[in-house]
Amino acid sequence: MATRSLTPELMELVAKRFKALAEPARLAILSELKEGEANVGEIVERTGQSQAAVSKHLALLNDLGFVSRRKDGVFVHYALADGEVLVLCDLMCSRIEDELAARERVLSR
Repeated sequence: MATRSLTPELMELVAKRFKALAEPARLAILSELKEGEANVGEIVERTGQSQAAVSKHLALLNDLGFVSRRKDGVFVHYALADGEVLVLCDLMCSRIEDELAARERVLSR
């Protein structure tokens, strides 16, 4: 359990960030950005999402501090602002893998 005291305000901020990460399209964008900086067109190409959707998701991810943006002429390049969000994703993936392995052991008996 968390060691810090969660005030109602802090809980609201944490919940807002988890809500943003609950959208698979945003996780796909973050996953693409772990490979390095990319512009909207590159993210659209790699994820198969529409340009409008990618732009909308990137705006929210930027507002919440998950990604940073850098303007270069007419292009805006996005990057992970902090790789710690990927640690959170890795923790959840490990947990899911453990649960699946446990279920497979039970079902194979």
